[in-house]
Amino acid sequence: AAAVLLPFFLAACVAVLVTFGRPMFFSQIRAGRNGIPFRLVKLRSMHSTRGADGALLPDAARQTALSRLIRRQRLDELPQLWLILRGRMALVGPRPLLPDTVAAFGAAGRMRPGLTGWAQVSGNTCLSQEEKLQLDLWYIFHRSAALDLRILAETLLVAIAGERRRPSRLAAAAHWLAAERPALLQRGEPA
Repeated sequence: AAAVLLPFFLAACVAVLVTFGRPMFFSQIRAGRNGIPFRLVKLRSMHSTRGADGALLPDAARQTALSRLIRRQRLDELPQLWLILRGRMALVGPRPLLPDTVAAFGAAGRMRPGLTGWAQVSGNTCLSQEEKLQLDLWYIFHRSAALDLRILAETLLVAIAGERRRPSRLAAAAHWLAAERPALLQRGEPA
């Protein structure tokens, strides 16, 4: 896979260097399996432009047409393959979150995060943080080899056709969470 992806990754690196300059990579501490922190690395896909108030502009205002393409094709995520090989991430799993966020998750936060997952193939950037969390929790409690294979196949489709909200999945996750909330609270899981 590395040999096949290398030319695409190198092209994305050149595009990032020409478009954004240095640094080419974005890194941030995220929580891994059992809450153990690790440094997540991605290709940089946004300017660091700030508004008059000093706050970063919204993501859409800091991207270019080229960086949107890089993100859509998931080329910005390729450095994470190294993290998968090192055992810090899984190929499929819940999104890698900030340590403070995962600390509040109880046992659900102990799972190894993934490069792709149920939230990513169900709308990703078209979803609110709450919707992503509901999808991640649904995945954690319903994961299986068959579901992981489905997610991998759908990841390729998303890279080709683009992201779109999946209302039926959102409804299923919300319904499941509402039904399971008392049991989750009793076990110390997030609700």
